[in-house]
Amino acid sequence: MKKIPMRTCVVTREKFPKNELIRVVRTPDNQVIIDESGKANGRGAYLKKDREVILKAQKNKILNKHLEINIPETVYEELLK
Repeated sequence: MKKIPMRTCVVTREKFPKNELIRVVRTPDNQVIIDESGKANGRGAYLKKDREVILKAQKNKILNKHLEINIPETVYEELLK
């Protein structure tokens, strides 16, 4: 039986299997990307795949605090798609 990695959503503080969350990454060259593979280099933060959670993260600038960089609005627009 294979172990399923658990990760914590930075907004709700709930633990979920890694594949149920979206990973946002600050790369070593200070770009912010949405990591589809879950394996990109850099500092990552996980968000629940929920519109309300993404909007709350945007409003309270939670990702800015976790990734220690200003998150462009385009990243939030991409997350909401």
